[in-house]
Amino acid sequence: MERFDMSKDCHGVWENCLNVIKDNIQADSFNQWFKPIKALKLENNILTIQVPSTFYYEWLEEHYIDILRKVIKRELGADGKLEYIVIVDSGATKGNSMTFPATNNKEVKNPSIYMPIDINHGHNEVVPNPFIIPGLRKIKVNSQLVERFSFENFVEGSCNRFARSAAYAVATKPGGGSQYNPLFIYSEVGLGKTHLMHAIGLKVKEIFPDKTVLYVTAEQFLQQYVESVKVGNFNDFVNFYQMIDLLLVDDIETLSGKEKTQDTFFHIFNHLHQTGKQLVISSDKAPIDLIGFEQRLLSRFKWGLSVDLQTPDYETKVAILKRRIYIDGNMDYPEEVIEYMASSINSNIRELEGAWNAIVAQACLNKKEITLDLAKQIVDKYVKVTTKEITIEQIQKIVCDHFGLTIEACNSSSRRREIVQVRQLVMYCAKLHTKSSLASIGRYCGNKDHATVLHACKTINNLIDIDKHFRAQVEQIEHKIKS
Repeated sequence: MERFDMSKDCHGVWENCLNVIKDNIQADSFNQWFKPIKALKLENNILTIQVPSTFYYEWLEEHYIDILRKVIKRELGADGKLEYIVIVDSGATKGNSMTFPATNNKEVKNPSIYMPIDINHGHNEVVPNPFIIPGLRKIKVNSQLVERFSFENFVEGSCNRFARSAAYAVATKPGGGSQYNPLFIYSEVGLGKTHLMHAIGLKVKEIFPDKTVLYVTAEQFLQQYVESVKVGNFNDFVNFYQMIDLLLVDDIETLSGKEKTQDTFFHIFNHLHQTGKQLVISSDKAPIDLIGFEQRLLSRFKWGLSVDLQTPDYETKVAILKRRIYIDGNMDYPEEVIEYMASSINSNIRELEGAWNAIVAQACLNKKEITLDLAKQIVDKYVKVTTKEITIEQIQKIVCDHFGLTIEACNSSSRRREIVQVRQLVMYCAKLHTKSSLASIGRYCGNKDHATVLHACKTINNLIDIDKHFRAQVEQIEHKIKS
């Protein structure tokens, strides 16, 4: 078994991490978010790094945790961890006074990169992992909730009012007291699904302090399931989840095609639902549009209420930015900066807040005031603003050109294997990259029905999983579609 080399120093380890990160992200992003970081110490297999502000900490956790997890594991082994220290410069420039939620030399630690497998025997201590001894009562579970993602900090608008109302109803009457069980929240990325889920959890803990609440991503659930099977404590894993009063599972689409994990989640779902416990699930697609899931699980997703979040309008984006500024310290800023950002960034809330974080970071590090010119530089450099949507026709042309096939042949009734596969791939990509319904996609692809499109997507998913050459071709096509 490979052991960690204790002779390594923090600077050498972090330099090795940076070399890998640099090869895997864009140069602008690397210069913006990683160059200012300093390695401070390496003790007990924990690398401590210093970041310029809490904005950096939150941005790294939000956007780069996957690559950080990989490089830390590569350099320090499976037990390696990463910790942050946030140093706030008290000498801010005049007219740009900033108050951060961290004080000088305050240490801010991220959640453990690797979920520990240790079993906590204490009755009054926080259990940081999903594996406990069956029958243990009155335990305190680390709910993994983020305090700032509360209902109070959720900006309501026409784009999310119904979803917010449903979420609040669930939070005030969870489980048996709610007709919305499960509550299924779906939208495109960055529109507030995760915020709503955390808000539900925080409100339930406030109103019902004795209830056990857990927020978990589907990726975490998947990894915990795999680990439980590997080390032989699968029963403890299931028993833990069956004890949760409010289970919030984010990005459920991650379980697509994972049949054994889905089977386990199905039984956990049934137990919680039957015992009056509340489930909240999020996805980037509506239940009817999810691919690679067992029908019995999909039917349960539809038992309660499904709500969606739409792209915010101009007024809501302005309100979101002002609320974020207030939370971060009530800084002075030109109104024209907020108006420019709200009118220029049309994709999602995450990109809107990310652009603001970048503006604040630039102003903080370079001791500049926040101006309209600075905002324009950041928006032009880091944010892709586009209103052009990908169409099924474009996808058909890209896929057919890649395989040297005409669109007419693709849309024909031919059952030749190579033509069928191209047709199925067009359906798969259209489902992935357009907002068209399954019926619309079918009509474009030779008047096929809804079920044929679903079957095509499932077939392509399976081929991607088992055929390395085919997967490489799909990746090439994906790149052409996105560019």
